[in-house]
Amino acid sequence: MEGIIRGIWVVAYRELLRFIQERSRLFSSFAMPLIFLIVFGAGFGRMIGTMVPGVDYIQFMYPGIIAMTVLMNSLMSGISIVWDREFGFLKEILVSPLDRRGVLLGKAAGSAIVAIMQGSIMLVLAPFLGVSLSLMTVLALIPVLFIISISISSLGLLVASRMKSQQGFQVVIQLIIMPLIFLAGVFYPVNNVPVVMELISKVNPLTYGVDAIRQVFLGADVSATIGVTVFGHTMTVLDDIIIVAALGLVLMSAAVWSFNRSD
Repeated sequence: MEGIIRGIWVVAYRELLRFIQERSRLFSSFAMPLIFLIVFGAGFGRMIGTMVPGVDYIQFMYPGIIAMTVLMNSLMSGISIVWDREFGFLKEILVSPLDRRGVLLGKAAGSAIVAIMQGSIMLVLAPFLGVSLSLMTVLALIPVLFIISISISSLGLLVASRMKSQQGFQVVIQLIIMPLIFLAGVFYPVNNVPVVMELISKVNPLTYGVDAIRQVFLGADVSATIGVTVFGHTMTVLDDIIIVAALGLVLMSAAVWSFNRSD
């Protein structure tokens, strides 16, 4: 247990240092979500109008944009493993007393902290974009963002455990990111789409992350109208978090198994 805890601390601390030193990463991580927000918000906002009374399209979409920011950073967390493998640093980690499970958990924890930092930037921008925000909302969002990031980063680590080059990893991740984003209810309610798209959306883990963030932002009453329903049951924040956390546990277990076999 001591080796796992030490591994989590050492690796997470290193991830934070790398993030601080790579300032371009800070900009690029939320540049695309902002572009989506501006393009879709400006393009469809007036045309669509209000989603439900008191909630316009920007307010509906903004929680999804925050989820997108977390998703992109979390999935890209795996690239550090590929980078370390390419430059030989991974071998030094593996021959150290650090537990391999601690190494992966440290990567995920570091990614989650970075994702919260980046999500916080989006929260700071919210009032300037007409999205109301309270201190209680921010405090409620922090653990939700952390769990979502830990779970999604497990997928990035699983992919990275089998990749040998950064270029190959980026190609695979880009193929994963776009379907996850567009089928997660970021831009439209998943209950108001064709049946096939609805089924795919409801097996998409990010759908429940987006729904959880949206419920924290807009409240359960709004979610009863435009939230995610499964077998006639409207998902609550707790339901969403349980699904995301359970999937994250499965993906992290698979990542540890794959990491042990590949290295």
